[in-house]
Amino acid sequence: MKNVYLAVMALVVAGTSISCAHKVTRIDPQEQIDLSGRWNNTDSRLVADQMIDDILREKWVGEHQEQHNGQRPVVIVGFVTNKSHEHIEAETFVKDVEQSFVKSGRVRLVQGGKKREELRAERADQQTNASASSMKKFGLEQGADYILQGSINSIVDSQKRKKVVYYQINLELTNMQSNEVVWIGDKKIAKYVQN
Repeated sequence: MKNVYLAVMALVVAGTSISCAHKVTRIDPQEQIDLSGRWNNTDSRLVADQMIDDILREKWVGEHQEQHNGQRPVVIVGFVTNKSHEHIEAETFVKDVEQSFVKSGRVRLVQGGKKREELRAERADQQTNASASSMKKFGLEQGADYILQGSINSIVDSQKRKKVVYYQINLELTNMQSNEVVWIGDKKIAKYVQN
């Protein structure tokens, strides 16, 4: 009886260790891999690059420079709201958008949201704790000329083990002074998934 018990326990332990084994392979983050059909890093990066390329090809950049002695426009990226059917961390998309703006060299980007508040808190701390020569002053931030805002939306059409997931990303660029919308764009992605 004791031998049977030990044999069963050995099989349980062996089965547990086999089922817990993982194989991890590092891949290039630029490589496109769609496992589930959900929004992924490739979607985020490609949409950001394509939409920023579209924004920067429009006439508002040249018009701004004509009106401001050739100065590059200053842009802040505001909220991009996830209205899709799945959990999408919109901040990763916002970071891809900001990176595309900076890489272009055509605009100047200023911080917004929580990062801006953190900068202001650090500046306030410096007023007490930094030397007068290294302290950064209040009231000298670069104001944004334009704000980019948008949303990520989705539609799912499914039948049995097949579905089409349709994403639409909408972005709008607005002049901060006049409230005029100077650019509206969208990017659509459709994925056919079979289970």
